[in-house]
Amino acid sequence: MSDLRSDPAVRSLLERMPETIQDSFSDEQLTHLKVAIGARQWGNHALDCRGVIKILKYRYYFVVLAGRNRRGLSAKEQKMAKIAQAAIVTFFILIASLTVILALYLIKSALGIDIFEGYSFGVWDWFKNLFK
Repeated sequence: MSDLRSDPAVRSLLERMPETIQDSFSDEQLTHLKVAIGARQWGNHALDCRGVIKILKYRYYFVVLAGRNRRGLSAKEQKMAKIAQAAIVTFFILIASLTVILALYLIKSALGIDIFEGYSFGVWDWFKNLFK
């Protein structure tokens, strides 16, 4: 048996064929089959979870893959990625700003500083009631 026939990818392919068909391939044909199979690069994924679930008499397989996208993006995908990135950055800046404003307001209230006499948003009272 040639080294090519012991290759895992080629062996997996050949095992799914009748023995007469397996024996009919020349080494050159097997080489081209291996190249054709190898052309599909599955790559390494950060998350690669595969399994089979048996429900009654049927078996179902599942595949969960996740990882960094290494493909080049089309112009439309690049535009959408920039919009999504801008939205995410804006969201986090908004949340950070609101957190800082809330912290400053609570510090102001804790120090007893009243900017508007006789008016309160009620945040300080709510915050104090959390710890009672």
